[in-house]
Amino acid sequence: MAFSRRDFLSTAAIGAVSLGLDAQDRNKRDSIMAENSTPLGKRPIIICAANGFDYLDEAFAFLKNGGDTLDAALRVVKGPEDDPNVDSVGLGGLPNEEGVVELDSCCMHGPTRRAGSVGGVRNIKNVSLLARAVMEHTGHVMLVGEGAERFAVAQGFPRENLLTERSRKIWLLWKETHSDWWGPGLADPNWRKRMPGPPHSGDFERRIERMKEAAADLGIEPEQRMLAIRKVLFPPTGTVHCSALNEKGEISGCTSTSGLAWKLPGRVGDSAIIGAGCYTDQDVGSGGATGSGEENIKVAGAHAIVENLRHGMSPLDAGMDALKRIVRNYNNDMDRLRFMDMVYYILRKDGAYAGVSLWEAYASDQGRSHYIAVHDGERRKEKTVHLFSGSSNSWPPTVQ
Repeated sequence: MAFSRRDFLSTAAIGAVSLGLDAQDRNKRDSIMAENSTPLGKRPIIICAANGFDYLDEAFAFLKNGGDTLDAALRVVKGPEDDPNVDSVGLGGLPNEEGVVELDSCCMHGPTRRAGSVGGVRNIKNVSLLARAVMEHTGHVMLVGEGAERFAVAQGFPRENLLTERSRKIWLLWKETHSDWWGPGLADPNWRKRMPGPPHSGDFERRIERMKEAAADLGIEPEQRMLAIRKVLFPPTGTVHCSALNEKGEISGCTSTSGLAWKLPGRVGDSAIIGAGCYTDQDVGSGGATGSGEENIKVAGAHAIVENLRHGMSPLDAGMDALKRIVRNYNNDMDRLRFMDMVYYILRKDGAYAGVSLWEAYASDQGRSHYIAVHDGERRKEKTVHLFSGSSNSWPPTVQ
């Protein structure tokens, strides 16, 4: 089966994109808001990233029967953390450039207005529970690295090897292809120095064939080779977020990730940063994020969204405004914006919610649309409302 550049880089014919949405998009937004909210909203309700979908039923039953909102959110987040086949969270997460899995997480408990966070954690699988332990058993808010690991062991968390054989082979494939994260980032004036000239189709196809050969030599199963190659060319950002709201209006949120694949050791993304990857205010609502962590940190996305809600914006408009802040940081430069993506999950205290994304789809997910998962008595997935049509690409831009 032949694979062309189109299979990997599905870019949109964007043209002159403005920061506003056209009339059709506005009608779409109004319709979604009408569907997703009532004068008081629906409570209880849980919203989360699509990779938490399979864990919503049990968490919703727990919440509906009087369970704590943060405990309910953690029941969703823990599912992907425990699953070795989810390579962007917990066990089996894709490692840093040295082959070591490093995890980030944070949580906020609305009813008691507390927070906990951990970053750059090795050898501890359930960092969402560790973030809660920081919140409950220390006077701190954030622990990182070796100190966070020692605290985890003291709290009874087992040390375990988080690098599965599957993730190790994909990491070795990445090493074989000599990809890395050194060099100027998107915000650097010299970022274009990193960009290779557009290759001929034959050059690209030969590169893929060489990667297939390397994958075979590493023992990657034939049916898994193209998926592994995608993860090398498009380093996954992954992440799972969940916000939960009960009938009394109590609300909490949590975010967990293994972070950007092949990152530099010690890199901490937005999932550990309260106000970026997750933010909850008992008086207002909760927001969370998955996607390009560096970009989200720079706009304090989750906090910006909750503040927008506080000032009267709808969940949809609050999320769209945060996306536009990312776009503003790059002066609407589509050459750069296509190398990032962001999904925001917004839940207001009355039960109104929204899921928004910078792009319609993400290249590393083979062009599939972004979704949020929802349970308010009915478990379902819903497409996000996107700012830009088409698929993003991924940084670093090793191919064109």
